[in-house]
Amino acid sequence: MMTATSSETSDSLTEDPVLKMRSRFWRTTGDDAREVLHVETWVDPGGGVTPHIHPAMEERFEVLDGTVEFLAGRRWHPAQAGQTVVVPPGTRHAFRNRGTETGHFVCDATPPSTLQQFLEEAGALSRAGAITSRALPRNLDGLLRAAVMVERHREMVTLLAPLPPAAIQRLVMPALARAGERRGYHPRDGAAG
Repeated sequence: MMTATSSETSDSLTEDPVLKMRSRFWRTTGDDAREVLHVETWVDPGGGVTPHIHPAMEERFEVLDGTVEFLAGRRWHPAQAGQTVVVPPGTRHAFRNRGTETGHFVCDATPPSTLQQFLEEAGALSRAGAITSRALPRNLDGLLRAAVMVERHREMVTLLAPLPPAAIQRLVMPALARAGERRGYHPRDGAAG
């Protein structure tokens, strides 16, 4: 069990209107000196994230309210308040809310890597209208903005279907990201400049 020895809390919420979720972040350091990113998330009905892999990060989801479905490998499993779902590094996973009430959980990510920045940048792309509900770019500008973000976080996350296979992403994304950067795209604000 981790005992927090220090903490930094962010009171601001990151909103992703396309994926229908809001998140708040804080970090702690446990007795074992490992840093943990805590991501408190509210997922509205119909919301969630597409399948992805964190090569080196474990995520521990504790459902606080409602029901959230978690994909671990190839099967979806519902989790209700009081239940915990652990996703080991390298595991294909996702989450969604197929219910009628908002799902609420806290995810403990170890090591934190760039997960917070990734989620903030994805929310910015969403608020800018650059992506669809399946996390696909709406147009060329959306593709270039997303490529900048994906390339920036390539060590932390591998995005899966509905995107092309990871090997193709590794070949194509760097060039698309360079083109997006030349246009002045920055994922944090979802806009040029």
